[in-house]
Amino acid sequence: MGSSVRELAAATPGTRDRYIDLLRVASLGTVVLGHWLMAVVTGDGVGNLLAVVPELQLLTWGLQIMPVFFFVGGFSHALSYRSLARKTDGSVYAAFLRARLQRLLRPTMVFILVWGAAALIVQLLGSGSGSGSGSDSTGLIGVALRLVAQPLWFIGIYLAMVAFTPPLLKLHERYGWGVFGALVAGAALVDVLRFLGGVPFVEFLNFAFVWLAVHQLGFLRADGRIRMPSALAAAGLVGAAGLVAFGPYPLSMVGMPGEKVSNMAPPTLALLFHGLWLVGAVELLRTPGTRFVQRARVWRAVVAANGIAMTAFLWHLTAMLGVYGAMLALGIPLPAPASGAWWAQVPVRIAVAAVVTALLVAAFRTFERPVTAAPGAAGKGGSGPAAALGITLCLFGVLGLSMVGFGGMLEGRSAMLVAVRVTAPVAVAMALIGWLLVETAGRGRRTAS
Repeated sequence: MGSSVRELAAATPGTRDRYIDLLRVASLGTVVLGHWLMAVVTGDGVGNLLAVVPELQLLTWGLQIMPVFFFVGGFSHALSYRSLARKTDGSVYAAFLRARLQRLLRPTMVFILVWGAAALIVQLLGSGSGSGSGSDSTGLIGVALRLVAQPLWFIGIYLAMVAFTPPLLKLHERYGWGVFGALVAGAALVDVLRFLGGVPFVEFLNFAFVWLAVHQLGFLRADGRIRMPSALAAAGLVGAAGLVAFGPYPLSMVGMPGEKVSNMAPPTLALLFHGLWLVGAVELLRTPGTRFVQRARVWRAVVAANGIAMTAFLWHLTAMLGVYGAMLALGIPLPAPASGAWWAQVPVRIAVAAVVTALLVAAFRTFERPVTAAPGAAGKGGSGPAAALGITLCLFGVLGLSMVGFGGMLEGRSAMLVAVRVTAPVAVAMALIGWLLVETAGRGRRTAS
């Protein structure tokens, strides 16, 4: 791996925006560390450190960094689509989807297949099918079947962003900041209808309005149109603080167990303002960040991390729960959450989880390969309708699985996805069929030379 990373780093064009790559790695790394830190296992199951120590919820204003990842996605998608459009004859949509989603969907489908098979084996053996108490390693299996699928929501949202890139990029090229403003207005209207009008199900529209607004900022950044990042950061911070102080929004920018209103699921206007503050902040750090990533060693580390980032993200909760399971099986005491002994144990748990994650990455990283030139680039662009159907099926399958988990594969256990109930087998089937459609539709057809 070392030599290939060194070669890739040395071959990096001088025009590449390395700071964007640094932000991508840093945002996913922060999410992984946050999950490892927040999870607490007690005799009652798996809980959240932020619920045990509510004062720590303020830290989510800096550590809930997913908006940065989606902002980076918008920047990359704009450049990728424009580049592919210059090379492809005819419709570019299918080839674009396949090119952008190869390194995302392949490791995701492997993750789903492995955990789906494990869930079936567990249920056939008759253990861990319930929620589990978390008081022993057997009970933790049931918890794991539910929890490991939760981060898949991020994959679903990212799929939607890729799917909407072509039309929203065209609108951006015509109206610029106006598109972003319209998305913000849509998010605000949704919250008004939700909290003041009591309109049912309307809140789910903010999965689109909030995250696509952050994604749209990436388009603006690609065209050099974010010229006052300090104003963006200040507006976001003041707006988020005002909404939390005087509105129905909670302090935490991540979901909390048992809360009536979550800023995350579905997203709220407060989370959107939080995203604005983060985007403005990272743009303010752009100059020193660019200098930092120009260092040879730093850039090689970023290149290496980018090559395994999605695999590590998918498997990091598996590693964390594996560590807790091993502790329970070996009889290692679990201190009371947030106690002195618990904090003293944190560095060791995180270090061991990092080692287990590295082992899982070594086993599965082959499925996260760099995207080569789109096969349709020298010919026809492929089937756009088939690709659109594929990404829609994949999106709903992945989101459904993030909600229902892998438990109850043979029992028909279901969860509510917007207004439709979905089971784990149906979600798995939709995700796999959708992925295959995206793969085949995006290959296109070669033209005769």
